[in-house]
Amino acid sequence: MEATHTRRQSAKIFFQFLSWVFHPVFIPVMGVGFLLFSDTSTAFLGFREAQRWLILGQAFTLYTFFPLVTVGLLKAVGFLDSVHLSTQRERVIPLIATGIWYFWIWYVWKNLPDYPAELVRLALATWTASWVTLMINVRMKISLHTIAAGLMLTFLCLWSINHPYGAGIYLPIASLLAGAIGAARLEVSDHTQTEVYGGYALGIITMLTIHLLYR
Repeated sequence: MEATHTRRQSAKIFFQFLSWVFHPVFIPVMGVGFLLFSDTSTAFLGFREAQRWLILGQAFTLYTFFPLVTVGLLKAVGFLDSVHLSTQRERVIPLIATGIWYFWIWYVWKNLPDYPAELVRLALATWTASWVTLMINVRMKISLHTIAAGLMLTFLCLWSINHPYGAGIYLPIASLLAGAIGAARLEVSDHTQTEVYGGYALGIITMLTIHLLYR
């Protein structure tokens, strides 16, 4: 009995760790990092290493740093009870703010002619998913983790299909992680299966739609 309890506690700690490491504010930066530095990506051929690190810094600032600071400030001034955004009401202002940061980086990147279309599509899909999430949040607390996981997995699948070098080892790793993220959210959050699977669906549909419509 004690051994079973220990294993369950260990699994819970692992899933909580997974939820933090692959938080939605980190996953877009990982996708940008794939385009910039992976051995199967040709998106930034001709860019100097300093330019690539600058782009990664832009991604981290708008996708990770500003959203985290926003949530921290909202918590500090009393708009949020918790940084975990446990309720639909608490999600509203952070989602609006995040949508602004995501729009900003997409708008900047799309107006830089040397930046590859794949980067711009990823940024547009991320921004679009954030605003659709805000609308869905009125009715249900859809999983932000699985939205990001579904979007990124679809992005890598599309890359693998459309580029001669494919996505290499990154695609099977992303597939395993996408499944593990969903399992983690079911284990350590109050999300229902509908909210978790709905997140996957939203991420997949958004990325596919942007890929087909944005040229």
